[in-house]
Amino acid sequence: MRPPSHAPVKFLKLWQIRFPIGAIASIAHRVSGVLLLIALPLLASVLARSLHSPAEFDALRDAAASTSGTLILALASWALAHHVLAGIRHLLMDIGIGSGLAQARRSARAALIAAPIIALYVLVRGLW
Repeated sequence: MRPPSHAPVKFLKLWQIRFPIGAIASIAHRVSGVLLLIALPLLASVLARSLHSPAEFDALRDAAASTSGTLILALASWALAHHVLAGIRHLLMDIGIGSGLAQARRSARAALIAAPIIALYVLVRGLW
């Protein structure tokens, strides 16, 4: 059986879809939440290990200063910063503050720009 000629066209090339800025901020909020959920047990384990001995603390500090450690800390810093900023944005919009289209676009853009800046600041500050 053939589909009718008026059947909707499926467009599955997701990288070519232009999402609105609010959708990008919302998707990033979800991604940052998942990253934080995954990172939480790891961070708790690292904290526990760091308290065992001074040698263990020094080993973990050296691991954090490595290239891969720095990248992980940068990603975790971004996830935390974005999740907090986007969460505040969503909470304010839920109570009617900034829920107009122009205001929502500005706040989404602000969250998307501010989170990497905060993460970079935390990362640079932590390395010195």
